[in-house]
Amino acid sequence: MRKMLALFVTMGLLLSGCGGKTDTQKVYNFGLETDIVTMDSAFATDPASMSALHATTEGLMGVDAKGKTVPMLAKSYSLNDDHTVYTFKLRDNLKWTDLNGKTYPLKAQDFVYSWQRALKNASEYAYMFTSDGASIKNADAIAKLGVNASKEQLDTLGIKAPDDKTVVVTLERPIAYFLDIMTFSCFYPQNQEYVEKMGKQYATDVNHMLSCGAFIATKWTKNNKMEFKKNPNSFLAKEVQLDKLNLFLKQNPSTAALNFTNGTLDYAAINSSLVDKYKKDKSYKQFQMGYVFYININHRRSTLANKNVRAAISYAINRDDFTKNVLKDGSSKVGGMVGKTLAYNPKTGKDFRDDSGDYTHYDLAKAQQYLDEGLKELNKSSIDIEILYGSDESPEDTVAEYLQGALSKLKGLKVTNRATTRQGRIAAQDAGEYDIALQHWGPDYADPTTYLNLGLSDNSNNRGKWNNAAFDQVMHQAQLETDASKRWNELLEAEKIMMEDYAFIPLFQRGAATLQRTNKPGMIYKMAVGSPYTYTYIKVQ
Repeated sequence: MRKMLALFVTMGLLLSGCGGKTDTQKVYNFGLETDIVTMDSAFATDPASMSALHATTEGLMGVDAKGKTVPMLAKSYSLNDDHTVYTFKLRDNLKWTDLNGKTYPLKAQDFVYSWQRALKNASEYAYMFTSDGASIKNADAIAKLGVNASKEQLDTLGIKAPDDKTVVVTLERPIAYFLDIMTFSCFYPQNQEYVEKMGKQYATDVNHMLSCGAFIATKWTKNNKMEFKKNPNSFLAKEVQLDKLNLFLKQNPSTAALNFTNGTLDYAAINSSLVDKYKKDKSYKQFQMGYVFYININHRRSTLANKNVRAAISYAINRDDFTKNVLKDGSSKVGGMVGKTLAYNPKTGKDFRDDSGDYTHYDLAKAQQYLDEGLKELNKSSIDIEILYGSDESPEDTVAEYLQGALSKLKGLKVTNRATTRQGRIAAQDAGEYDIALQHWGPDYADPTTYLNLGLSDNSNNRGKWNNAAFDQVMHQAQLETDASKRWNELLEAEKIMMEDYAFIPLFQRGAATLQRTNKPGMIYKMAVGSPYTYTYIKVQ
């Protein structure tokens, strides 16, 4: 029986007023480590943007107060016999609301428009509609056409709105995780008339966006803060106790801890340097996250195209030492690209990570042997490698420093670090201007393919351009496989190919070290959804 782990975390903060005034309003202040890039659900890819979007918007499916995936904008759904057609019935009186309180009806067509728009505009998450994700009928062909897709071609996409309250989704094949993937932000609806009226200004500030979720964005100070108020027109209004929600942006761990201490924040993510200081505090909470941190290899570099050099890098890293003695935040060594507690063998119930085995080992002597062999093949006495990372992606600065020290122990390898921002890292990778880059990937849904798809030769997130025909073939087999056990074994084989070729070098699965007030419970953290934090059910005690 397949299982999916939902992690729930209860969080809170002291009652505080706004602007120094005594206030009876119920407010929650959450610290985000990075900035919000966009509030356009078709293009959001970063955790901060998804967190903000989830405050204002819902999808067909969502998360309840216990962290369970349930119908959200949909009140119910039905499924045909071969599990390829889902018919969703929307709730009554659903509304979009703007900043000034003006409302617009939310209709089934809003989903059709949103999905077509994401595919036509080559959204980075367009692949989520294709056979690499939800496997919506005809999405693969439309995604390849992108901006060149005609209206007639877009209309072949497997989503229809036969009436204002009915959404019919047709799949290419049965998808066991389909309902979970419907919680992802790229599947949120959008109001066509409003989006097109706003044009380029759409979702760029609070005056040009709509809400159909628990909150309405009221103020957005870029690089600083986004403020929200309760949405009285949301079908969730009776569930929402908060009057206000504030997302404080670019809160590095030290700043977040200070702001938590002085009462500015309800929730603060801290790092290893602060764990010892706070670990005995009643506000200190640790939990397992879904993010797998890994090294992305630029396979276009001749030195890194050498498998022995890649193997040397992997064997030189003591992941247990790093997670236990440096991070100290509950992070743990990961044995492959697929994270733990995500997906389970349909026959035995065994965790994929345990079924697949451990492909990451520390052996400095063996690492040196691999490097020596690689240098010999390259006809070089030494090579230089630069580590690219985003300094605004905690704890990548700590990871980069540790890796530089670890890899520099190898004779014949000179290692330097290059710090940039998350967006700078992505731009450099897309341009192929890097050697190795530090990245992390969170699960979008509870299936191994959410990680394994990164290795597909045509996946937009395969920025290092690893290309392996055997891997692509077995992944394609798994996409078409209807026997759950056979598919499972094909995915095990896919990870084996990926790991034995050192396509990527997994490092650790992140744990969260946080400070959370104890008198505002109800925050939900759920692994394997696009927007892991849900603020709807926070209460003030």
